[in-house]
Amino acid sequence: MSTHQWRGVIEEYRDLLDIPAGTPAITLGEGGTPLVTSRWLSEAGDAEVWLKVEGQNPTGSFKDRGMTAAISVAVHEGAKACVCASTGNTSASMAAYAVKAGITPIVLVPEGKIAAGKMAQAVIHGAQVIQVRGNFDDCLKLSRGLAEHYPVALVNSVNPVRLEGQKTASFEVVDRLGDAPDFHLLPVGNAGNISAYWLGYQQYAAAGKATKRPVMRAFQAEGAAPLVTGEVFPHPETKATAIRIGNPASWKLAEAAAAESGGRFASLSDTQILTAQRNLAARDGVFVEPASAAGVAGFLQDLERGESYAGKTVVITVTGHGLKDVATALESFGTLEPTVVDAEVDAAAAAAGLI
Repeated sequence: MSTHQWRGVIEEYRDLLDIPAGTPAITLGEGGTPLVTSRWLSEAGDAEVWLKVEGQNPTGSFKDRGMTAAISVAVHEGAKACVCASTGNTSASMAAYAVKAGITPIVLVPEGKIAAGKMAQAVIHGAQVIQVRGNFDDCLKLSRGLAEHYPVALVNSVNPVRLEGQKTASFEVVDRLGDAPDFHLLPVGNAGNISAYWLGYQQYAAAGKATKRPVMRAFQAEGAAPLVTGEVFPHPETKATAIRIGNPASWKLAEAAAAESGGRFASLSDTQILTAQRNLAARDGVFVEPASAAGVAGFLQDLERGESYAGKTVVITVTGHGLKDVATALESFGTLEPTVVDAEVDAAAAAAGLI
């Protein structure tokens, strides 16, 4: 019996991607991530709520979708090195795909502002990691300058090919559900993802593969909420490091996605985000990094404010795996004291509360 092995997003959706014909795919098998139903959130909102679990990508975040496209095209066009600015996930992804392609990865990260798990990924893949005295926006300016004056390819989401890869997530949602959802919620940092999802939903609707387009609602941390306030945050700050960005590169595209879909942006406290992270793990068995829980926190905030999702289909993208930043996840638990018992069944049962 013939079975289909997932081939990565380029080969699965090549005819729908705006990339040069004949571009060989540099792939780690990204995409094809689970769409997991959430009973907890569905009951809370009297809705059908699904989680698009992007932490199941090869390097643990949605960034792999765009990176397979960006690196594939860069290599096809002759690049021998690539550069990115990153708060962590982009650097991890770029490093993995670059070494797979046999080119040199150069990573610029804000000094002291990157989770250890993400730094470890970039380092172990052999990236040249350069810490910059500044924030993400400073790193992006330097990356642009390097790409302009030196023979390296810039693979941040300002590279439109990144969005071509990332839009495949919306294709997968429609393919799985049979139509587009009524609402799609997600975190926003550099704003490429909301732009890519909207691009994909529009394309599927235009091709007759979906009968509707979802309302796009995106959420930022209060300490880094330029799309909510309309103003740049010179010194963004939040525990949700993946969205600690004060001047999103895809600002205009994100605003267009929200406006055209009838959606909006809203901000959340770090407490709301971290509480949603814990509840996702405890109730749904889905462990995500802090920023990834922003869409869930936003859904709950909407309900608290009287917004109705009753009877609607809702997809919430959770963008990265919890193992990316275990330190933040464990902070609220304080010092973990293990329960130690003798090697006796009754002792173990008592410790577990069974007797």
